[in-house]
Amino acid sequence: MADAQIILAYSRDAGIVAIASGTKYQAAQGALQGSGFHRDAAGVYRLQAEDPDASRTTVTGLVRSAKAYGVTVTTSTRRFIGDTVRDIAGLLPGNWETQVELYCHPVWQEDLVPWLWDSGELGRVVQSDRIPYAATLTESASGTTLLLVERPGHQLDYLVGVFTPEPFDEGYGEPHAPRSIVLPPFPGRAARAITDRYLPAYDRAVHARRIAAAAGALDRIRTEHDTWSAMVASNRYSDATPLDIDALGAATAQFLDGAWRDFLTVVDHAPALLDRWSPPPRRGPRTPTPSHGLPTPSVMPRRCARSWPVAPRSPAPNWARGRGRPSPPGSPTVSRSSARPGRRPAPTLRSGRRGAARILPPGLPAPRR
Repeated sequence: MADAQIILAYSRDAGIVAIASGTKYQAAQGALQGSGFHRDAAGVYRLQAEDPDASRTTVTGLVRSAKAYGVTVTTSTRRFIGDTVRDIAGLLPGNWETQVELYCHPVWQEDLVPWLWDSGELGRVVQSDRIPYAATLTESASGTTLLLVERPGHQLDYLVGVFTPEPFDEGYGEPHAPRSIVLPPFPGRAARAITDRYLPAYDRAVHARRIAAAAGALDRIRTEHDTWSAMVASNRYSDATPLDIDALGAATAQFLDGAWRDFLTVVDHAPALLDRWSPPPRRGPRTPTPSHGLPTPSVMPRRCARSWPVAPRSPAPNWARGRGRPSPPGSPTVSRSSARPGRRPAPTLRSGRRGAARILPPGLPAPRR
């Protein structure tokens, strides 16, 4: 790959377009500007000339100017990627917005790696091959963002993958990632491949990752709860050492802080998971247990309430402070502080619901049902 390169392509709407690339891409930009090309908002250089003869003259001058700048000029075998992505987006179900992205310097390309959620060819290509430009397709309703690149080593094909969706973090190396697919250069066939093959696989991958995230959070809560329960029952550390005077209160606060963070993870994913869960049909007076063996939502709170031990009085943990509700008698008064930064605050439970309050560790407000 040259230190400075100009890639020429043809656009249906803009005519001849040019993209500067390389570690010395500024030299390529200088050659383009000096030859009469104009840069648009996306960073793509366009030749503002409708006369074919004038365009040929300008390109000839660009080649001479580029040589003086030490810049290599190449011509793409494909049409401009901006035209390709718009044609594909127009044939996909829903409303998709497109954008051309430039990675003029090779280092810029590395920013894709952590956020690209892919277990196929695209993930490997981004790390091993030069990708000077790409295009994105974003679905306005769901926020799903696809990445379209020209397939290296092939004159016509494309690759499409996806970025990590909300509310997940980075996607690099994530085991549930979908596999990118190869697209033909024909918009209709490419759109059908995305609609019929890639998007369903992507939806299944998101669902599997949501299940794993929620199950992992619940497992951590259960494990920490068991550890805390053993400490309360024995009044000793895990190594059988007697607890210090304030150790149990601190352990309770730490457990509840961690449990709240994990509970927020469950809250992030539970609505989408429940939307896809269908209760089994009734076959008699009692609803049978689902085939997956998981407890139904109505059973889980009762089991938790029966197994939740009572802790000694201690200051309210961080996640319970500032909830705007009176504390039980004997609980210390705490100032109104926010929940952990960057996440939604602890929800205030609605009042006026029927049912008795569940037993929680003293020092915490009892929620209403």
